[in-house]
Amino acid sequence: MTGILSFDDLKTQVASGDVDTVLVCLIDMQGRLMGKRFVAQHFVNGGFEESHCCNYLLATDFEMATPDGYASTSWESGYGDYIMKPDLETLRPVPWLEGTAMVLCDVLDHKTHAEVPHSPRAMLKKQIQRLEAMGLSPVMATELEFFLFEKSFDEIRKSGFRDLAPISGYNEDYHIFQTTKEEHIMRPIRNHLYAAGIPVEGSKGEAEAGQEELNIKYADAMSTADHHTISKNAIKEIAWQQGHAVSFLPKWDENRVGSSSHVHQSMWRDGKNAFFDPTDDLGMSELMRNYMGGLLKYAPDYMYFLAPYINSYKRFQKGSFAPTRTIWSVDNRTAGFRLCAAGSKAVRVECRIPGSDMNPYLAMAAQLAAGIKGIEDAEKLAAPTVGDAYEGDTGFIPQNLRDARDALKGSQMLRAA
Repeated sequence: MTGILSFDDLKTQVASGDVDTVLVCLIDMQGRLMGKRFVAQHFVNGGFEESHCCNYLLATDFEMATPDGYASTSWESGYGDYIMKPDLETLRPVPWLEGTAMVLCDVLDHKTHAEVPHSPRAMLKKQIQRLEAMGLSPVMATELEFFLFEKSFDEIRKSGFRDLAPISGYNEDYHIFQTTKEEHIMRPIRNHLYAAGIPVEGSKGEAEAGQEELNIKYADAMSTADHHTISKNAIKEIAWQQGHAVSFLPKWDENRVGSSSHVHQSMWRDGKNAFFDPTDDLGMSELMRNYMGGLLKYAPDYMYFLAPYINSYKRFQKGSFAPTRTIWSVDNRTAGFRLCAAGSKAVRVECRIPGSDMNPYLAMAAQLAAGIKGIEDAEKLAAPTVGDAYEGDTGFIPQNLRDARDALKGSQMLRAA
């Protein structure tokens, strides 16, 4: 089994006994896969039409508790159902699990069958539709960093999550020998994901002991978010199969480098990069400058979606390769926004602010909304910062989750979007 499955492909593999289980998954607000395991024969017989889940799945915390205060679901309303509507375009094999396929679902209101507007896929879909009405298609990519540990999830949990030891003893950035020692985990991650239709390009050691990075080829925005989410789940499962734990905390140790998830973005029109202008010194079209003007202007407003937890803000430290200021520069890894491939048809902007804990659907939707506003308002882009972007006294990233929350609540742009 390789790549995306058609429904007819699945029926054939179910009939032959190659597939006996289908994972039917939605994406929750933390960016995790939630759902059910269907007997494959039941799925092809009728389960592919729809399934149901409790509507608390979009209103829980990380430990699945149900905080009060949500308008969409509550004890008072009785925690009713949502419809999970399989998107058969996302049907794919799960090669690291025996006899298993997977499909992602859109989330529908049980009474109206309308898409639940605050579900992560719906939020991203709305911004994509706004761009399509402008004749534009967002093309994006994410880089995914994480840490591998010597011990298993269960061993670490039983120890109270103390005295964690990374799988390696030294910085392994681009280090072939050290990453060879981790190939029992990383090789199946790359190959299984590729066989599942995720366009993995490769992996590399990152700038800390036990830190790895997975690189996935750019794609349309929705596919990019789907690829990111499926990959994150697969990394956890494959590491677990090999007896190791993995962490996507942005800053699991105050003395070690954090884990990011940079987001690359461009706009395409008629199959070409609409951000490229060969007459510009940096190759930037006016559309790109307007888009980036919106990205920078509204960065504090959408910071909550790039750094959604208390731990997220521990990563933003001077000299750590994590940014501290919402400014842009040309091929400069100290800035919050980096212009990549200047002067070429591949010109794009990389947002270096998000951590590995982001929900890609929400982070990407919020950035697209800011970029759209920049285009609509013909927002001007300031000159790029030159040199060490850690030096300076303007444009600082919100310092904590409370400040990001306040900026979000005050954002008229995001309310309108």
